[in-house]
Amino acid sequence: MGISTRGSTPDTMAENDIHTPVLLERTVELLAPALQRDGAVLVDATLGMAGHAEAFLERFPGLVLVGIDRDRDALAIATARLARFASRVHLVHAVYDEFARVLSDLGIPRVAGILFDLGVSSLQLDRVERGFSYSKDAPLDMRMDAGAERTAAVILATYSESELRRIFYEYGDEKLAPRYASRIVQRRDARPLETSAELVELIIAATPAAAQRAGHPAKRVFQALRIEVNQELAVLERAIPAAVDALEVGGRMVVLAYQSLEDRIVKRALQARAASTAPRGLPVELPQHRPELKLLVRGAELASDEEKARNPRSAPVRLRAVERLRDVA
Repeated sequence: MGISTRGSTPDTMAENDIHTPVLLERTVELLAPALQRDGAVLVDATLGMAGHAEAFLERFPGLVLVGIDRDRDALAIATARLARFASRVHLVHAVYDEFARVLSDLGIPRVAGILFDLGVSSLQLDRVERGFSYSKDAPLDMRMDAGAERTAAVILATYSESELRRIFYEYGDEKLAPRYASRIVQRRDARPLETSAELVELIIAATPAAAQRAGHPAKRVFQALRIEVNQELAVLERAIPAAVDALEVGGRMVVLAYQSLEDRIVKRALQARAASTAPRGLPVELPQHRPELKLLVRGAELASDEEKARNPRSAPVRLRAVERLRDVA
């Protein structure tokens, strides 16, 4: 099986050295029981720089990997990193809610394991020109797929004040959303916001001094914009059920989420299918009412203090894991 991706390969393999996969050993431990047989398929739905993928391919010599990512730069790096495993790897440029189509195109009906490592990747954060960071000046881009049309600058220039207020509230939990939305609309009447430094300057100027002591005032606005640009929550709401449907009986899935909005979507989707659907008062639970999934961890697991010290980006992670118990008729 060959690696299939488009675009040139940037000379960025040194970036592998700075990318430490989050909760790698725990992820391997949870997925390992489903990956022991030759030909078992693992889908890394958020491939990134292939840190997790490389470890799984090394430890399971019979494993077939399907890697999905919307970022062509990440796919180019992953292609080079996984070249020695090319005979058992498929890399696909897609968004992870296209799960079913990707597997159908590859002729794979069911898979043994699935990994989601959500949120913005190390590559995207570390490349200043991508515009994800409020601490570095760059164009207001924030696209995970550089071929997509909508950027953060477009949103700031075209969304109404009420729409801006909504996304700052919903995706950033920003209490000062009305103030920031109003200032943005006022500013763009003079000239559009084009760089992260311009947006940060506007937000700081609009933030009361007392609020500035609670952390960087731009953090939540940048998070909200990134989520809106990439439609992250809508994509996730479609992706988790599709992924569960693709698991074979005995297959396992691990999801790493980094903020409460993501984790809430994952939690609800998994818990709903890990519960009995038997009507209340039914004396015997019929097979078709039994749970589809078994929860493998209690609640959401957090990174240990040791992991956080070794890899600071693991600090907010919440891990959830499930095993598929039965097919749905």
